[in-house]
Amino acid sequence: MPMKRLVRPLLAGSILPMLLGAASPGPAYDLIVRGGTIYDGSGGAPIVGDIAVTGDRIVKIAPHVDGTARAEIDARGKAVSPGFINMLAHPEVSLFEDGRALSDLSQGVTLEVLGEDSMGPLTPEMARDMAARQSDVHFPVTWQTLGQYMDTLERRGIAPNVASFVGAATVRTNLLGERDLQPDAQQLDAMRALVRQAMEEGAVGLTTALMYSPATYAKTPELIALAEVSAQCGGIFSAHIRNEGDRLLEAIDELVAVAKASGAPGHIYHFKQSGRDNWPKIDAAIARVEAARAAGVRITADMYTYPASATGLDAAMPPWVQDGGLEQWIARMRDPAVRAKVAAEMHEPHPAGWDNAYGQAGAGGTLLLAFKNPALKPLTGKTLAEVAAMRGKSPEETAIDLVIEDGTRVGVSYRSMTEDNLRREVALPWMMFDSDEAAPAPEGVFLLSNPHPRAYGSFARLLANYVRDEQRVPLAEAIRRLTSLPAATLSLEGRGTLAVGSYADIVVFDPATIADRATFAKPHALAVGVSDVVVNGGVAMRGGKATGAATGRFVHGRAWKGATSGGCRAKASDWTWAK
Repeated sequence: MPMKRLVRPLLAGSILPMLLGAASPGPAYDLIVRGGTIYDGSGGAPIVGDIAVTGDRIVKIAPHVDGTARAEIDARGKAVSPGFINMLAHPEVSLFEDGRALSDLSQGVTLEVLGEDSMGPLTPEMARDMAARQSDVHFPVTWQTLGQYMDTLERRGIAPNVASFVGAATVRTNLLGERDLQPDAQQLDAMRALVRQAMEEGAVGLTTALMYSPATYAKTPELIALAEVSAQCGGIFSAHIRNEGDRLLEAIDELVAVAKASGAPGHIYHFKQSGRDNWPKIDAAIARVEAARAAGVRITADMYTYPASATGLDAAMPPWVQDGGLEQWIARMRDPAVRAKVAAEMHEPHPAGWDNAYGQAGAGGTLLLAFKNPALKPLTGKTLAEVAAMRGKSPEETAIDLVIEDGTRVGVSYRSMTEDNLRREVALPWMMFDSDEAAPAPEGVFLLSNPHPRAYGSFARLLANYVRDEQRVPLAEAIRRLTSLPAATLSLEGRGTLAVGSYADIVVFDPATIADRATFAKPHALAVGVSDVVVNGGVAMRGGKATGAATGRFVHGRAWKGATSGGCRAKASDWTWAK
């Protein structure tokens, strides 16, 4: 059964010592992880030793820690590292059904970074739309601001930590709706105020998904204006860039320009080159990033470790038909003239004005993953080409029909990248890693649809396929880019390292056996090789089994008003940024 309500772990400061009597010395620590090969997250050589934890912090690291603890983890023969950070996670909804985040927890993820299109701030209309558009997982929309949403998750009880960006498209929708409109000066000021509010509620930066409506309607000056506020609040600017295929290089240039003009470090979500014609652009894409870094503009990126994406059929259709949001998009496509125009544009693999993911992959490379309509769920796991043949229609007409019949964007995967480029990307020193997925469990409502296998395997696949088997990157360096690099990029103090005083987010895994098991045909399969996961000093996984402990917290960005030194500042240069 899904673990909707998790159990708070017993930590230091309980009444147990009082019950035992003052004369009893009691355990010296709450937890000791013993005898593991410790990778501290720096990328340096490991040591063999023990880690002692009191409360939520690491208090001692030594070849041997004397004394006893309330609990011990035997890590002999295994790697011990900081908890992994998922730089682009989508468990915003799945955490309401299962707070364990089991697919990620089983891979060693202790921090989920949300917000490609954030869960707040919401207007009443946005809240109604969010409730109406729910699919297999149902939850009450009881919040208005991003901070209230994040607090809601923490109060419900979750195993992993969560952090969040504020979405540029979210604040745009808050003021302009989902229309293809440009803000006037007053509206832009109101959008900037919403960004500032979210940053002071704990957001780690500003993000956007420029390939999708309504985010795609934003022009570069709007992005700069909003990213400037993020920078003033100690946050970065992260983006699913405007184009990952034909105009990939121009899209990278736009992100660099926003970072340079705003003062906010720039970060590229799921770095890739989509479409066979664009695979050779990898050299130029890497060169663009490294030139910016050499010029003093901090640019980083993340990736998932698969040559296929996962998104929706909205990525197969032009932005103009989606103007106004899901319901208006569907209504337009009931018009035969509009249908014909959309189908014609879908058929064009290299359109001038938008990034056609379907045009890159083709009907045979478009795999159907998720439907809301029970009548369509039997089509899950089939390609668009197969369903088109079943229905006796063109793939383009079939895609239009499926969106109308399902009342959603329809979850799909596009096979449009190459494994050779993935091998190059995992070795880049500024590359981090993501799942770009929810955090499901192989049970309950999650079995009603198919996720991309990256939901269950992105991090395990890195450590198994690219680190152990192909030796594309050393283990210590891979751990650095799963832990301390993302923590530094997000300016998260006390996270991402194993050091005295750091939060006790710890993963114990076997480098020889860690592996992904999920496939596109059978995606609901947990990774193997991670035995123990500690989050904020509480044991979230023990012996390969989730404990159900509510160990996770809302991890706040630097401008969080609850911190002693919280609040935004006059300019980006008032903050210290990671080098």
